[in-house]
Amino acid sequence: MAGGGKKVAVVMGSVSDEIVMKKASDILKEFGVQYEVNILSAHRMPDRTRQFAKSIEDKGIEVIIAGAGKAAHLPGVIASYTIVPVIGVPIKTSDLGGMDSLLSIVQMPSGVPVACMSIDGAKNAALLAVQILALKYDDLAEKLKKYKAKLEH
Repeated sequence: MAGGGKKVAVVMGSVSDEIVMKKASDILKEFGVQYEVNILSAHRMPDRTRQFAKSIEDKGIEVIIAGAGKAAHLPGVIASYTIVPVIGVPIKTSDLGGMDSLLSIVQMPSGVPVACMSIDGAKNAALLAVQILALKYDDLAEKLKKYKAKLEH
């Protein structure tokens, strides 16, 4: 966990997703955003995933970043239980190069929105989470302005 009072949950469907999802944790650390990491599966541990999703608001989590591969239902399942924004990260797969993951996340039914990043787009997912939090926290807004200014050089 990193410091700060804002809280993001970084969730992934498998230990093998850690390589990609670490990019999200790195950005959250850079901005000083408190976060937690969870490995959950919509398919292999549905009860644990449901319990986690139903406890999000009580834990003070303000944004969820959920990465999953193949039939990537994790972001959508979590979004079905909460009003907290969910950002999905499709993980590249050996079978279909991540298109399976992308389509599973981006094609959510009406009423259950999930923001969807590019395949392996965990860094941008964390930046979007910081942008969402920056609407409420002025210190993050200032850090984002400095970060974006550095992109120009």
